[in-house]
Amino acid sequence: MSKEKYNRKKVYEYAKKWAYSRNQKYYNYEQIGGDCTNFASQCILAGCNEMNYNKNNGWYYRNANDKSPSWTGVEFLYKFLISNKEAGPTGIETTIDKLDIGDVIQLNFDGTKFSHSLIVVQNGESITDTLVATHSFDIFGKRIIDYKFNVYRCIHIQFK
Repeated sequence: MSKEKYNRKKVYEYAKKWAYSRNQKYYNYEQIGGDCTNFASQCILAGCNEMNYNKNNGWYYRNANDKSPSWTGVEFLYKFLISNKEAGPTGIETTIDKLDIGDVIQLNFDGTKFSHSLIVVQNGESITDTLVATHSFDIFGKRIIDYKFNVYRCIHIQFK
């Protein structure tokens, strides 16, 4: 049985609809660490429509108290996407010119750790023309170059 491909149009539509508000199906983590990776996960789910309920290394959200660390944690999402061999989305680290709508960019502001996840809503050749959507700093269509960051990494989402 083959699965549907990652639907980048649905990711874009979800990001556009919810960038400046909150979907009531999901808890808003803004006051307890930030909502950026929760929003990124919601967008990814809109494109793949499949969670991974593995209790140890999965990617899922049932409610605010029953979710995987990868649903809301920047580093955990990265590790899940890069290493996932089971249900749900996977990802490969790549360069910014290889990204497409629905892919993820993560930012490192302090030189120590990555702490912000963004969804690509317009792909470009570089950080000057790649546009993103995110929560915590609610935005839709902001250029990556307009952020003040130390390092960034790019994750191309795949759906097996």
